[in-house]
Amino acid sequence: MNIQKSIAPKAHPDIVWTRMFSELDRDGQGLNVQIRRTIVYAIQAGVLTGGTRLPSSRHLAGLLAVARNTVTAAYQLLIDEGFLVSRERSGIFVAAQQRYVPTSLNTCDDDVAQWSGRFAVRPSAQRQINKPRDWLEHPYPFLFGQFDPAIFPTNNWREAVRATSSVKEIYGWAGDQIDDDDPDLLEQLRVQVLPKRGIFAGPGEIIVTIGSQQALSMLVQLFVGAKTAVGIEDPGYPDVRNMVGLVTEDVRHLSADAQGVLADDVLSGCDVAFLTVGHQCPTTAVMPIARRKALLEAAYRNHVIIVEDDYEADLALDGEAELPCLKSLDHHGQVIYVGSFSKALAPGLRIGYIVAPKPVIDELRVLRRMLLRHPPTNNQRILATFIALGHYHQHLRKTGTVLAQRAAILNNCLPKLLPQCSWRRDAGAKSFWVEGPEAFDSRELVRAARERGVLIEAGDIFFDDPDAGRRFFRLGFTSISENKIAAGLKILGELIEG
Repeated sequence: MNIQKSIAPKAHPDIVWTRMFSELDRDGQGLNVQIRRTIVYAIQAGVLTGGTRLPSSRHLAGLLAVARNTVTAAYQLLIDEGFLVSRERSGIFVAAQQRYVPTSLNTCDDDVAQWSGRFAVRPSAQRQINKPRDWLEHPYPFLFGQFDPAIFPTNNWREAVRATSSVKEIYGWAGDQIDDDDPDLLEQLRVQVLPKRGIFAGPGEIIVTIGSQQALSMLVQLFVGAKTAVGIEDPGYPDVRNMVGLVTEDVRHLSADAQGVLADDVLSGCDVAFLTVGHQCPTTAVMPIARRKALLEAAYRNHVIIVEDDYEADLALDGEAELPCLKSLDHHGQVIYVGSFSKALAPGLRIGYIVAPKPVIDELRVLRRMLLRHPPTNNQRILATFIALGHYHQHLRKTGTVLAQRAAILNNCLPKLLPQCSWRRDAGAKSFWVEGPEAFDSRELVRAARERGVLIEAGDIFFDDPDAGRRFFRLGFTSISENKIAAGLKILGELIEG
């Protein structure tokens, strides 16, 4: 917040108050809430000191061009909470406050050197996924994994929040669950979500996680030791490569072709293999049924545990049927299934899950309890209610239609606007995997495109050898509106042409 340094306890020019509230967002959070937050922040930062008189509700409403009852309600709540006091015939004043003055910690280069020598692992030394935090500020965000606020089911989500906010409901989810999950969410997963993927989980065979990221991390901790042979895809999901690389040096790149991972000796020699079968990350390849069955047979013969990261599950695009997941074909319990609501609903929700035999889930519950006990139960209950009310499936149908239209626009525009490139997108995928011409470097394109408001993902991060991915980049379409696609591609084509 950009608030001037301090305001003495007396009347002040209107410009001071106008400037204090200059960041009100008319399209954002409720104005009542924003006014309260601004005043609380100013008090706690010492900008508004004890005894400062605030403008009357009528006067401030006029300065901010908001309804008077909006300001009156904000003032009253702050009075109830002890931030403001009302003095009869005098007005509204800042209450006397004990101000917290933060102290800075002294750090120097010697501290950095001292700590760096004590780290058992150095995650920061690995190549990391780097997506712009301010992606919403760019007009052409071709980013995979982000969501479009315009198609989020706001009203239906609010209904689910209200339904779980009664006193009785709060008693049900507010307590410490130790290592349990919300029973309503587990039931909705078993009854409404997983059967669509061909998975019928029994009691004790599901655990909820903070997104698929925590699910993968816990599975690495549970199954991968210093001498464990782990198979990963190359190109593949960078964080899996990094997670595994922190634990074992026996990392094996699985053989693959245009249809995905091969059931060969490399796979058979692994103890654990991490696969993206539904849509290979990042190429979007959908593995055919025959290949999936061959992988399972190889895993059975050689006792290979397969972790299936079905990161794009549920959100089938209109008219594009998806094949049954690997877990649905597994009759020996060797496939551990990882799912998430991030791609289908919203990444910020941070709810994922693991489906596995009960002995595996039992160990994961103990491991998760040691790490964080359990994911927030209120979020679990809200999501369970959202699904139970039928809103989730309605959202999937609506979103699938919207994304199918965006995919069609990209299909039509790419040959005209990026003729220098080739690309791939298998049915149901929410991104295009693009290969540029000879001598093309997608990393340079990413930098140049960002300056013109276009966000894309360079392909090098997905490869163990960055140079192998130099010519590739990924175009996601979950976060960009239809009317921006052609203009964004036109800018990319101009930059590639040089």
